[in-house]
Amino acid sequence: MKENELYYDLLRLLVKPFIKLSYRFKVVGQENLPKEEGYIICSNHSSNIDPIIMALSHRKKVFFMAKAELFKNKAFAWLLDKFGAFPVSRGKGDTTAIYKAESILENKQTLCIFIEGTRSKDGELLKPKAGAAMIAYKMNANITPVCIATPKGGGLKLFKKSIISFGKPIMLEELGIEKGSGTEFRNASRKIMDEIRELKEIIEDKK
Repeated sequence: MKENELYYDLLRLLVKPFIKLSYRFKVVGQENLPKEEGYIICSNHSSNIDPIIMALSHRKKVFFMAKAELFKNKAFAWLLDKFGAFPVSRGKGDTTAIYKAESILENKQTLCIFIEGTRSKDGELLKPKAGAAMIAYKMNANITPVCIATPKGGGLKLFKKSIISFGKPIMLEELGIEKGSGTEFRNASRKIMDEIRELKEIIEDKK
């Protein structure tokens, strides 16, 4: 086992009891996750601990795109790296981050992208970014939508029941991307967000 995987498993083991107690999260829809090939998870993002929740909710190691600003502190950057995160400079067409994402999928691993590109402060879904659709198209990868929310609406709340819901995979051909144009990527990203919105509504109905 590689060194980073040992750190990853150790960190999961150490933080899981605390997170489970603090956020009381339940995972549903794990049967929708592919078992062999590399794929993309697209999730909403309303809490700073969403990446940790995602890692604890998934059987395989998950790699994350994280904003480059989080890596300025060397100690925190080390922790993020061991937890599967890698930096992306938002709004700059970060080719290094794109190549890293492509390498993850080529190696049949799991890539998580928070499709809104930033954290929603009120738990409401924001306008999706097109990066996930673009990477899916380039790498011929399917996308699994996922929603992190509470039955009473919004994002994670301390000591409140939370649900992490994995939806059925969206096949690449369902995204309607034929020429790889910006318009197609934006339309595809809206379709992905619609799937996340449906999962969110189901969660919030569980009063």
